[in-house]
Amino acid sequence: MLVAGVALAAGALLALPAPAAPKRRAAPKAGTAAAEAPAAGGPEESASQPAPEGQPAAKPPAEAAKDCAAAMARKVQGHYDGVRDLTARFTQITEVVSLGAQAAASPPATSSGEVSFAKPGRMRWSYEQPEQSLVVTDGDELWIYDPAGKEAQRMRAGQGFLSGAALQFLLGQGAMERDFRVKALACGAEQARLSLVPRKSAAYERIEIRVDPATGEITETAVFDLVGNVTRVSFEQVRTNTGLTEDLFRFSPPDGVRVVEVPAAGQ
Repeated sequence: MLVAGVALAAGALLALPAPAAPKRRAAPKAGTAAAEAPAAGGPEESASQPAPEGQPAAKPPAEAAKDCAAAMARKVQGHYDGVRDLTARFTQITEVVSLGAQAAASPPATSSGEVSFAKPGRMRWSYEQPEQSLVVTDGDELWIYDPAGKEAQRMRAGQGFLSGAALQFLLGQGAMERDFRVKALACGAEQARLSLVPRKSAAYERIEIRVDPATGEITETAVFDLVGNVTRVSFEQVRTNTGLTEDLFRFSPPDGVRVVEVPAAGQ
C-alpha cells in the first residue's frame, strides 16, 4: 500500500493541461435552496439578460469556467516552470473502497512527513507518521525503504508508478496541454479547484487539485484511482529553490538491510 500511496501523491503534483468546459447546470426551481455557485464564481444568469449600462455583458457560466480553467492552468504552469526544487510538509489521507456488498468500510489511513522534489527527475518522500519509511529516487534508481522490516526495494526509476504523465511536470519533463484535460470545479479569489483527466491511459481516473489563484501554488491534491480509491495530500510550509543537494536523493542501504531487486514489468 505504501507504493500505491506514494505513487498517487507524487502524481498529483505534476502536469496541468488544456481546459474543457463543464456542462451548464439548470437553475434551481422556485421555492428550493439556492444552488451552489458555478465555477466562474458568480450566480448563473440568463444569456439574454442585459448587463448594467456601461458594463460588459457577463459571460455564460460554461464559458467563464473554461476561461478559469485555462487561466489557472497557465498560472500553475508558470509557477512551477520557475521552481528548480521544492520541499514541504505533507499530510496524506488514503481512502480505500470496500469490495463486496457486505464488506465493512475501512477507515481512512493518515500519514505525514516531508517531501522534496528537484529537477530533473528527483524526489524524496520521507514518512514519519504513523511509522517511518522512505521512497527516494535520483531519476535513475528508485528505493523503497522500510526501516522496521529492515528491507529495501530497488527498481529502475522509469518502471511502475514513475512512468506516465502524472509524475513528470514537477520533475521537469511533462507538458500541461498535452497530458490532461482540465475543468474548473470552483474558481474564486481565495481558492480554485481543478479536475485533471489524463488524455492517455493511466493508473488513475483523474486528479483534483486546489490552487492558490494569486501564486499558482498547489496546496492540495486528490488522486482517484480506477477502482475508486482516493489519495489526498495537502502541503504546508512549502519552500522553493533552496538549492537541494544531489545527496538528498541518493540511498545506501544500512548494514543488515535486505535488498530486494524489483524486476521490470514483463520480466
